[in-house]
Amino acid sequence: MPPSSGTRPAGAPREPFGVRLAAARRRRGGLCIGIDPHPALLAAWDLPDSPAGLERFSLAALEVLGPEAAALKPQVALYERHGSKGLAVLETLLARAVEADVLTIADAKRGDIGSTMTAYAEAWLAEGAPFAADAVTLNPYLGFESLRPALDLAEGTGRGVFILALTSNPEGASVQHAGGAESVALRIVRAAAAENRAAAEVGAPGSVGLVIGATVGAAVTSLGLDLGALNGPILAPGVGAQGAGARELEASFGAARPLVLPTSSRAVLAAGPDPARLREAARSARRELDPLPAAD
Repeated sequence: MPPSSGTRPAGAPREPFGVRLAAARRRRGGLCIGIDPHPALLAAWDLPDSPAGLERFSLAALEVLGPEAAALKPQVALYERHGSKGLAVLETLLARAVEADVLTIADAKRGDIGSTMTAYAEAWLAEGAPFAADAVTLNPYLGFESLRPALDLAEGTGRGVFILALTSNPEGASVQHAGGAESVALRIVRAAAAENRAAAEVGAPGSVGLVIGATVGAAVTSLGLDLGALNGPILAPGVGAQGAGARELEASFGAARPLVLPTSSRAVLAAGPDPARLREAARSARRELDPLPAAD
């Protein structure tokens, strides 16, 4: 098995994110667990809504849930709300995840133009950056090519990106469905597939993924999205507490279901802080949602 981010010898090139994610899915199953430290969850864990409570929550979740998921997805906004001390906790979480050989997807939804986008890319994807994650979510609605600094840097450092394509919030349709037969969502999907073409030519999974809500239903079909051509992972938030389950995933993604990384957050985290209950909640979600069971 190729070395992952946590076991890579010093100076050795990092395997592309798509390859590392595929290996993690084989070992741990295809569930992504969101680390979403909402104030109500901190209270339910009998923790203060403070940087100290945030750190205890985050590191406990990493220890218990890291071995149960293909990747962990910290919600950056819930760290930012605690200011610089909250962001320091996020730095610690990301560093500890590398030590534990757990892939991370920073849910930051960054997007801008020119030098500002370059700065965002360097913050989340550059080698040695304090916030360097294995992948980051990006917002393409200033134009897909506005993301070029992040796309190029991720390729150079063996990291990945997940680009918002089709979200399940009702107001998203006003932008993503616009354009008729050549909808905005369709153009984003095609552009992402083009980024993964070189990997496809050598039989490897791509590292440019999409974010598509688990509850979008018939929209994938009605908009003519060819997800099978993506050759990259699809992050599917909205399962568990937000209402989607295996049936909704099947209805939304159909034949592209093996590409999907279903994401559960609050439904799993609500079982804490007891480690045994938290672990069982993750395994239960994986059994229900994962189309590719783990080797164990």
